[in-house]
Amino acid sequence: MKVQGWLFLLCGVFFAAADIAYWFWTKAENGVGEPVGTTAMAISVAFAFMIGYYLMFTAKRIGHQPEDDKQADISEGAGEIGFFSPSSWWPLFVCLAAAFAFAGFAVGLWMFIIGAFMVIMAMIGFVFQYYRGNFSH
Repeated sequence: MKVQGWLFLLCGVFFAAADIAYWFWTKAENGVGEPVGTTAMAISVAFAFMIGYYLMFTAKRIGHQPEDDKQADISEGAGEIGFFSPSSWWPLFVCLAAAFAFAGFAVGLWMFIIGAFMVIMAMIGFVFQYYRGNFSH
């Protein structure tokens, strides 16, 4: 995981340099730096550093991984990766409820409130889907 962490940290450095260059480039044209693009690129810098820090922190916590060793074989990374849902309809319901809620911004507050309630209900179903039914443990 260290390689992935360093990759994101280096991307963050590149994005920061590109953001500074963009700000100076747009400042030269009208005397004031363009705020929207500069802010969007600054957010990408923050996200890259955040992900890089998380990956480096996790790599330090879980120790040496096969992907960190240049001489490792593919078979060393074999085994259980994690638990993946065999069939879940809840992500679809969460997305539909979120779309309904965001459409409420254009239609009216009443639709947003209904959509927010739908999102909360869908998220509860998504989180607790393995406490009832066929896949409960």
